[in-house]
Amino acid sequence: MSTTLPFRDLHLDANGRLVLTDLNGDSHVGVMPVRAHPISAPDEGLSLVGSHGHELAWVERVSALPDGPRRLLEAELAAREFHPTLKRLIAVNTFGTPSTWRIETDRGEVDFVLKSEEDIRRLEEGRLLITSTHGVQLQVPDRWALDRHSKRLLERFL
Repeated sequence: MSTTLPFRDLHLDANGRLVLTDLNGDSHVGVMPVRAHPISAPDEGLSLVGSHGHELAWVERVSALPDGPRRLLEAELAAREFHPTLKRLIAVNTFGTPSTWRIETDRGEVDFVLKSEEDIRRLEEGRLLITSTHGVQLQVPDRWALDRHSKRLLERFL
């Protein structure tokens, strides 16, 4: 199955900026990939936005792109989307909010402040997205897969 690209070329320039050559042959420097549904459907719907904030191209499905552009876009998105994965809750200073949580993530141990219970977003299939007071979003891929201690601490806030 061949996929028709919504652009002619996509590459990084010497300064590390994403450059898109559109179907008309015009080059656009400083392009930014933006997912339409980053949490619920990260592979579906990606807008390539120019430096002036206008959409230059729409990608229906990132995984359907040829290897080169797909890898380039995935690397750009990974650099922009910082969502550490919560692996374990170590301690919580209080069961009210705001509270300071000591956690282990896929990037190491960290302390963060949970402002309110509303900052824990429940997603489908046991997934959670927890936002710290600094705006960092921690993902929990499956809250049921956490260890017993972590589940007990977490349940106090859900």
